[in-house]
Amino acid sequence: MPELATLGWDEAWDTAFEPYRAGGLVPGRVSVQHRGEWDVVTEDGEVRARVPGRLRHVASSRADLPVVGDWVALTIASQRPEIRAVLPRRTQFSRRAAHEPGSQAAREQVVAANVDVVFVTAPLSDDVNARVLERYLTLAWESGAQPVIVLTKADLEPDPAAVAAEVEAIGGAVPVHAVSSVSGLGLDAVRSHLPPGVTGALLGPSGAGKSTLVNTLAGEELLATAAVREDGSGRHTTTRRELVVLPEGGLVVDNPGMREVHLWLADEGLEDAFDDIAELAGGCKFSDCRHESEPGCAVQAALADGSLAPARWQSYRDLQRELAQLEESLARRERSRARRGRPGAGSS
Repeated sequence: MPELATLGWDEAWDTAFEPYRAGGLVPGRVSVQHRGEWDVVTEDGEVRARVPGRLRHVASSRADLPVVGDWVALTIASQRPEIRAVLPRRTQFSRRAAHEPGSQAAREQVVAANVDVVFVTAPLSDDVNARVLERYLTLAWESGAQPVIVLTKADLEPDPAAVAAEVEAIGGAVPVHAVSSVSGLGLDAVRSHLPPGVTGALLGPSGAGKSTLVNTLAGEELLATAAVREDGSGRHTTTRRELVVLPEGGLVVDNPGMREVHLWLADEGLEDAFDDIAELAGGCKFSDCRHESEPGCAVQAALADGSLAPARWQSYRDLQRELAQLEESLARRERSRARRGRPGAGSS
């Protein structure tokens, strides 16, 4: 088994863990989440642990329960190891949970925790959807991690460099790599983001080749994959999130493909993902400019001279409205809770 440092443990985590060490607990990192149980890697090996009722009781929402990437304090002395606490997360990639039958309430879903790099993947075997990439980048920036765009299946694209150049206009300062697990193109660039102890997470649609990329980086078939169809499109194989330790010492979280990428609270992430628009807005004549028909509007001027694409501006406004609707929905819930005398829990 690797030492905890290989899993990303450092002095700051060690300091945060001190109160739990005094209580006889041991640290570990969640590698796989099952239904009601979690695989946790410790210095002494991997254990299957459960969450006791008292931890579920003190959690303000499901988002506070362990997820892949979390550092936890657990007891392993008994036959049934238990996770007694989740250490405060440094980063967390969250989205609004997909619709659940019988519930209209907005709920936060934490996809992965304590991730340093978010690899937003899109297959070059399909047309790259700029609007979907913008959604992923908004959530990635809000998570606190560094986003990187990875264009997979580059061997199926005649000119991957040209597509990558087009995508750079979407990502701004975000690195963009065209990658092929078949030819090896771009793999070293991806590895450069994953030095020892650094954790990355692969996020993107089903069939993007995420598991194949993880297997290639790991040098062995750790995760199930399926052959691509004749048209180059992928097949969905990943059904759970899993933390994998790479030979070079980095770590990567493979994730099931996301059919829906709904935003969670991400005002700052939106500004980072659309930093070009934020910069333009700062040049408007009036600080409260709505960017519609006001005189001296830098955004409207950029739209008029073609330096800002209308589709990108529309995408920004659509995401703004989505966030405003989410915030209002959560505010209504908090007001309802207050009237009933219940404690607030915006992400329950």
